[in-house]
Amino acid sequence: MKEQSLKSLHTLELDAVLDLLAAEASSQAAREEAKMLRPSGSKMEVERRLNETSAAAQLMVVSGSPSFSGVKDVRASLQRSDMGGVLNTRELLDVAGVLSAARVVRAYGSADRKEKTCIDYLFHSLQPNRFLEEKITGSIVGEDEIADAASSELASIRRLIRAASARVHDALQKIISSPSYAKALQEPIITMRSERYVVPVKAEHKGAVPGLVHDVSSSGATLFIEPMAAVKANNELRELRSKEKTEIERILAELSADCAAHREDIATNFDLLVKLDLIFAKAKLAYKLDCTAPELKEKGVLLRRARHPLIPKDTVVPIDVELGADFDTLVITGPNTGGKTVTLKTVGLLAVMAQCGLHIPAADGSGVRGDHGGHRRRAEYRTESLHLLGAHDQHRPYSQ
Repeated sequence: MKEQSLKSLHTLELDAVLDLLAAEASSQAAREEAKMLRPSGSKMEVERRLNETSAAAQLMVVSGSPSFSGVKDVRASLQRSDMGGVLNTRELLDVAGVLSAARVVRAYGSADRKEKTCIDYLFHSLQPNRFLEEKITGSIVGEDEIADAASSELASIRRLIRAASARVHDALQKIISSPSYAKALQEPIITMRSERYVVPVKAEHKGAVPGLVHDVSSSGATLFIEPMAAVKANNELRELRSKEKTEIERILAELSADCAAHREDIATNFDLLVKLDLIFAKAKLAYKLDCTAPELKEKGVLLRRARHPLIPKDTVVPIDVELGADFDTLVITGPNTGGKTVTLKTVGLLAVMAQCGLHIPAADGSGVRGDHGGHRRRAEYRTESLHLLGAHDQHRPYSQ
């Protein structure tokens, strides 16, 4: 948009309304889209946007709002997987989150209802993939944890790890429980150093516990020794953990390849979910501000009991404004702080809100132009008017 138009929108405080809209969205991507929303100069586009908001509001009355939790931007991850990259557990869980949201939101949109809406096609265009979703969530139980059930090989390796670990603990438990080593041990505990199980031995008694020294305390008073009785089992554990790491990398690579194979559907799901999230955010804001869908007029503006959306409802004084039908000139006069600036801003802001597809805080029957049709000229006039009428109170807190 041209600098003058952007200045007009800023003067009208559309950005503050869009912040309210962003707060109603669930996903970060939809919040960013909300803040970037701009008025359309096409009546057809404005009508489409308003119809989408009305459809979402209608669905919310019957079924509540669908859940968009778990919708994260996975496009960069999908692109990397398509290039052969291996996604980490967080990235894979984010992909599963998008697939889960697609499944839940599609089910919401597919519920039996008599009336069809203009956003039904968005629900039906979602492509859930429950097999891949459950393959990921069944393999990854946490951001840093792969499930035993991710593969039979991993389950087998981990059984061997548990058995080897038990043998190490048994061997070390005998040492820390034996009265023969009581004097030599700093504490009767089993700890780890360099991924090997060790016991803390007093430096002056290091010869009492034959084994390999893996670490020394900062004071030098304690040696962390791996007793010879545990070396074999520790070696076995190390080999098994190496195999476990290799198998986990293989599992992640396989899941990443699966994501790459379905990247187009997943990316499309993400785009559709963000679009729906934004549409339902508009409907939520409409309920929050007690708005109605404006009529789109061929010319002029007609507002009944219109309120400025940024002024608390219990303090704002509603206004009636009609212009452009029987007459196209309206003079607003009155004392300072009498509401002239707020009136101008209300008319302008509600007009651009409607062109963004937002319902407006006004009574039924209110309407605005659906296209620009001189909007730029009016916007520039409106901006200048704010300086001419009540300019000195332009930046004060709103009052009527």
